[in-house]
Amino acid sequence: MGSEDYLQHALPMINQHLPNITELLFIPFAGVSVSWDDYTQKVQNALPDYQVKSIHQFPDAHQALENAQAILVGGGNTFNLLNELYQQDLLDTFKRQVNQGTPYVGWSAGSNICGNSIRTTNDMPIVQPPSFEALNFVPFQLNPHYTDYQPPGHNGETRAQRIQEFCILNPKMPVIGIREGGALLLQGDSLILKGELDGVVFEGGSQRVIQPNQDLREYL
Repeated sequence: MGSEDYLQHALPMINQHLPNITELLFIPFAGVSVSWDDYTQKVQNALPDYQVKSIHQFPDAHQALENAQAILVGGGNTFNLLNELYQQDLLDTFKRQVNQGTPYVGWSAGSNICGNSIRTTNDMPIVQPPSFEALNFVPFQLNPHYTDYQPPGHNGETRAQRIQEFCILNPKMPVIGIREGGALLLQGDSLILKGELDGVVFEGGSQRVIQPNQDLREYL
């Protein structure tokens, strides 16, 4: 958030979400301009209270997921992330482990794959996954880094206009926009917005603001 150090703003939320966890399985597949080893080290440096190991460092990725105390997925390019999960045939194991209770933390691209599909990511499709269908931990679409800002002189579509285009073609599929520093916390049948800033829900032709700590279980 802002000019803070990498993951600094998220640390309290991460620590609260991962009590009694000492080891984290990191999935670095969204990293394209950074090596997966360097990406893993960057996350390790940001989370010194945990031991961070990357899934690409294990001889058996499925077994790594099955044995993980918690799973982290970082940001980068969402299309490359999802493509790697498909190419390595990890989606079913991934979904099963989290649905059975393995704690999950994802940011940016790692948030995008939690929704029904990645069709509302902000990323450029630099690679074509077999499908845009994602993990569906929540039955709606996500748009992290949501902003209302439009640079002076910029005549392209705003973020809201692009999401509204999706909603015109998919009127029954909500899209939740999460601003910088915010997060969605899913625990059982509870879904709330964390952080200090509001979020936005797009659905059909409507758009409404959601507040921090608001009960959002109607979208589950």
